Amino acid sequence: MTSTSCVVLISLLVRLSGAICPQGCLCISDIMNCGSLGLDRFPNPLPFTTSVLDLSHNKLTWLAAGSFYGLPRLHTLHMSHNRISLLSPGAFHNISSLRYLDLSSNKLQVVGKHHFQDLPALEVLLLYNNRLTRVESNTLMGLGSLRKVYFSLNQITDFPFFSICKHSHPNLVTLDLSSNRLFRLPMDDIVVLPAAVQKGLFLHNNSLECDCSLYRMFWHWEQKGYPSVKDYKDDYKCLIYGEPQISINFLRSSHFFENCTIGKMISLISPKAEKVVYEGEQVRLDCTGTLNGEDLSYSWIIPHQENISQLIQNGSLRLNQDGSLDILAAQSIDSGVYQCTAVDNTRIINESREVNLTVVAQHAMEAPFSTGYTTLLGCVVTLVLILMYLYLTPCRCCCCKPPPPSPAISNFGEDRCTPASIFAAPSTNRLKSKSQSDRHVVFLEPLMTGKNGHPKAAFVVEPPTIEWFNLFFCVITIRFS
Repeated sequence: MTSTSCVVLISLLVRLSGAICPQGCLCISDIMNCGSLGLDRFPNPLPFTTSVLDLSHNKLTWLAAGSFYGLPRLHTLHMSHNRISLLSPGAFHNISSLRYLDLSSNKLQVVGKHHFQDLPALEVLLLYNNRLTRVESNTLMGLGSLRKVYFSLNQITDFPFFSICKHSHPNLVTLDLSSNRLFRLPMDDIVVLPAAVQKGLFLHNNSLECDCSLYRMFWHWEQKGYPSVKDYKDDYKCLIYGEPQISINFLRSSHFFENCTIGKMISLISPKAEKVVYEGEQVRLDCTGTLNGEDLSYSWIIPHQENISQLIQNGSLRLNQDGSLDILAAQSIDSGVYQCTAVDNTRIINESREVNLTVVAQHAMEAPFSTGYTTLLGCVVTLVLILMYLYLTPCRCCCCKPPPPSPAISNFGEDRCTPASIFAAPSTNRLKSKSQSDRHVVFLEPLMTGKNGHPKAAFVVEPPTIEWFNLFFCVITIRFS
C-alpha cells in the first residue's frame, strides 16, 4: 500500500469517526447532547465536527489534561450539575475557540490561572453554585474577551478586585459575586473599577459590615440607576458592628446612616513621590494614579501658597492635559511639597498625590570637587615641606673634610648627608648597635677652633622619625581641608 493510500484511508476513518455518535447521546448537525445519562467518564468517540457539547447532569468527577482533544470547532461547553471537584492543568487544551463554559453546580473549591489560561476567546464563564472559598488573583488573567462571569452561591470571603481593569478586561460588563460570604469590601479597589463593571457588579446577599463608605457607594449606584443595585434593592443588607443578629437593609434604613455624608466623594491617596533636580533644569511632576477616564479634572497646590494661575500665565509653569505640571526652569525656591488632586465627577471619586521636589543649587554640585581639591593641595604642600626639610637642612659635607672616625658616627661614613644614606635600609651592624645602646644617634660636625684655640664640636640632631612625619602629614592635611 502506497503512502498516498494510507493518507486517504486515515482521512476516511477520521471522517467516519466524525459521523459516529456515542451511544445514548443525541447528535444533531454540530450539536452533541449527552446530558442526563449518568456518565462517570467521557463518551467516546467525540465527533470532531462538534461545536456545542452538553455533558450536564452526569456523574463526572474531574477533567483530565487533554479531555477535549480533537474538538477544534468547539465553542460552547455545558458541564453543570456534575460532581467535578478537580480541574487538571491543561484540561481545556486544544479548544482555544471556546466562548461559553458552564461549570456551575459542581464541587469546585479553588480556581486559578492554570485552569483557564488556554481559553483566550472565552466570553461567558459560569461557576455559580460550587464550593469555592478562594479565587486566586490570576484566575481571570489573560481572558481579554470575557464579558460575563458568575461566582454566585459559593463561599467566597475575598475577591481580587484589583486584578480587573479596563485594559485587561475591556469587555467585562457582568461580575456576579452575590450570595457569598463577603464581609469587608476593598473600597479602594472597587471605586476604580471601570464604570461598565460597576454597573454589573452584583454584591447582594452577602454578610457585609455596615460602613459609611459602603453605604455611600450603594446610594450613588442607586441614584445612577445601576441594575446591580436597583433591581436587588431589598437584598442589600449589612451587619451592625459585625453582629449577625442585627441585620439591616442598606437602602431602606437610611436613619442608621444619618451621620454619613452622602454627597461626600470617596477619597483615595496615592503613595508620596520624591524628585531631585538641579537648578535651571526643566522638571515634570506627574499626577498619574489609579483613576482613569475622560471625565477627569486636575488641580495643583504648590508650596509657599503662590497663585498657580499667575505663574502659568507668566510662563514659569505649564499645566498639561494629562494633569502633569511642568516647571520650565527649576530654582531653589521651587523646592517643597506639590499636591495634585484628580477628580472623577462621574464616579464621585477623587485621588490625591504628593510630590516632594528638591532643587539642588549649582554650588552644591561643586562642593565634593572643592573638598577633594583642598585635600589634594594639602598633600602636595606636605610633600614639598618634607622634601625641603630633607634637602635644605644645613650640611657642609661637600666643602669639609670628613670627620675623624668616631664610634658614634663610624657606621655612616662620608655619605651621611646624601638622600641614599637617609632613605636606605640600615646595616646589620647599625641595627645591632642601635638595639644595644637604645639611644638616638648624634652626628658630630667637623672640629672647629674657638677663640681660645680650643676645639669645639657642633651637633646635628638625628633626622625625624617616620612617626613624626606621619603626625606632620596629618596636621597639614587637616589644616588645608
